[in-house]
Amino acid sequence: MTELIRIQHTPEAAAVVGAIIAESFHDLEVSTWIVRPDEDRRQVLPPYFALFTEHAFAHGEVYVTADMSAAAVWFDNQTPPLPDVPDLEARLAAFAGSHAQRFTLLGEEMDKRHPHDPHCYLAFLAVVPNRQSQGLGSRLLAEHHRRLDEAGTAAYLEASNARSREFYLRHGYADLGEPLILPDGPPMFPMWRPPAS
Repeated sequence: MTELIRIQHTPEAAAVVGAIIAESFHDLEVSTWIVRPDEDRRQVLPPYFALFTEHAFAHGEVYVTADMSAAAVWFDNQTPPLPDVPDLEARLAAFAGSHAQRFTLLGEEMDKRHPHDPHCYLAFLAVVPNRQSQGLGSRLLAEHHRRLDEAGTAAYLEASNARSREFYLRHGYADLGEPLILPDGPPMFPMWRPPAS
């Protein structure tokens, strides 16, 4: 059984986790909505996910499997709102170029729906394609959910498509309002998990 590791912040750690998430999310509809050209997506997604992973080291927790095939990035949002990523606009422009506008639009749409009640926010749960459907995502969730339940803390996320929504429904999440519809883009599904009693 693959070991789960809470990864600590090092200069390389955010980039490694960003690459895992980028590989896992490369073909998602929301990813192609943000950055349509395939080769651009391969260049732009890793630093984008690394940026938010770096932020999570300061404001949450990051877990990986020992073989680096899966990652979970959580933010502790017990006293909302979550602090903004420092210099986000400039940093996005530096690596995303003309694609930065779509990243900004996605962030704005997600912020509109983000709940204000205290919770932990699952920003990313990612499993590389050749390791999907092997229970790694479920193990990463179960480990963190156990601690959330002990602390009486709720969880929130946005499922990126109908398939992942079904996955999260099986893990105790429920829809939080209507789907989030991106302009000329795919739906995402805000979801909430109360702590187990």
